[in-house]
Amino acid sequence: MTTQGQHDPQPPGRRPDGRSERARRATRTLPARALGWCVVVAVVAGGGWVVSRPHPGDWIPGLGPSSADVSTTPPVVGNPLPPTDADPEALTADRYFPAQRTVEMGGYKGRRNGARQGQDCAETLRAREVDPLHDSGCQGYVTVSFSGVDRPALLSSVTVLRFADDVSAEKAARALRAQQGGAGALAFILPDASAAPAPAAGARTVPAERVEAVGHYLTVTASRLADARAVSPSGSASAPAATASPAAGPSAEQQLDEATRAVSYAAGAQFTWT
Repeated sequence: MTTQGQHDPQPPGRRPDGRSERARRATRTLPARALGWCVVVAVVAGGGWVVSRPHPGDWIPGLGPSSADVSTTPPVVGNPLPPTDADPEALTADRYFPAQRTVEMGGYKGRRNGARQGQDCAETLRAREVDPLHDSGCQGYVTVSFSGVDRPALLSSVTVLRFADDVSAEKAARALRAQQGGAGALAFILPDASAAPAPAAGARTVPAERVEAVGHYLTVTASRLADARAVSPSGSASAPAATASPAAGPSAEQQLDEATRAVSYAAGAQFTWT
């Protein structure tokens, strides 16, 4: 009971300002709780951004690899064929043959090395004096080098040529097959993106080659050894034995054929439905 002029007694736990201790604690924890949720959202968003990046080396999607990865990125020489209405995708080495993707088929496993690309298909020729692509309607090209992961001396080079239509691609394929040396009319690209010299006359191992028309694209693939000796499964070149026994593993010719088939298939499979 109170007398006139006195204030009501304060309930237990109520501050002089009229708020309970529980309400004051809740007010104090709101900023800290909001800050905690902001941190959680930032971490989740950052993790999703890292996972969704198109290339492992990109700090920002689409802006290329970080400076730490530049030294390990295979060199690419030349300006690519730009997109067109008929082919909205630019013909680039990094798009169709990403450096992070290996080629695996059968017993072969290869990694991508240097590449060349451009709009003048005559740049793909080993010697411009002999041009089976003359007036073929070739629009642009990409040439990529591969080497065996377990057999570094086993080298492959694949050239992809783009034409306006399927008929032009098939016609160019027939012209290349009719040419003496076939795929040898095109330059063989080494891991550093430079053109290799022609195989020495009388070389023990003949390069394996494939010329395939796939839609309005033409793939020309060849494989050779880094030298004229056989390649051991360990990856080092060794002097060839007179006779290869079944226990000794595939012969050099078999390794070359397997590499050529694998790289040719990997190149052509991307254009099957174009």
